[in-house]
Amino acid sequence: MRVVHLTGPVFAALAAGDLSAANALSPVPLTAHFAGPDWRGVWRVRHEQVLRDPASAAWVTGVVWDEDLRLAVGRAGYHGPPDERGTVEVGYAVAPEHRRRGYARAALESLLRRAAREPAVRTVRVSISPANTASRDLAAQYGFVRVGEQWDEEDGLEVVYEVAAGEGGTP
Repeated sequence: MRVVHLTGPVFAALAAGDLSAANALSPVPLTAHFAGPDWRGVWRVRHEQVLRDPASAAWVTGVVWDEDLRLAVGRAGYHGPPDERGTVEVGYAVAPEHRRRGYARAALESLLRRAAREPAVRTVRVSISPANTASRDLAAQYGFVRVGEQWDEEDGLEVVYEVAAGEGGTP
């Protein structure tokens, strides 16, 4: 499994729900779930972000790619480059038909490894809905601790967890 980065034009096509256009531009073939209504908001945010800061494309949401099956199974990445305090926030989601197969774990491990290698990153954050016990349990296995709560306009109440970069080891 690896995370494959996307470009601004792919984000734009996905934000518009245009799977054909996205697949014509994407480095890997995407499934209908990528252009569906559940993920369209994420792609809109990432498209606008990359328009403002093209260098952020190397950090933001990409495709969780199963190399063995040659299949796009989810999305994962950071919400952006490290902020002035050295914090990056991770995000990951697996398409419903591919859940409970270790993809979220593999994506989180990949994101934690990169954060540990990046000199500018000191803290890794994740925000999780209180109802998402699977994601909360996964984060706890990697040393994330609760540091507060926040309100997200799209997702509602989220619990914020953090771990020092390099300390989110394998459980």
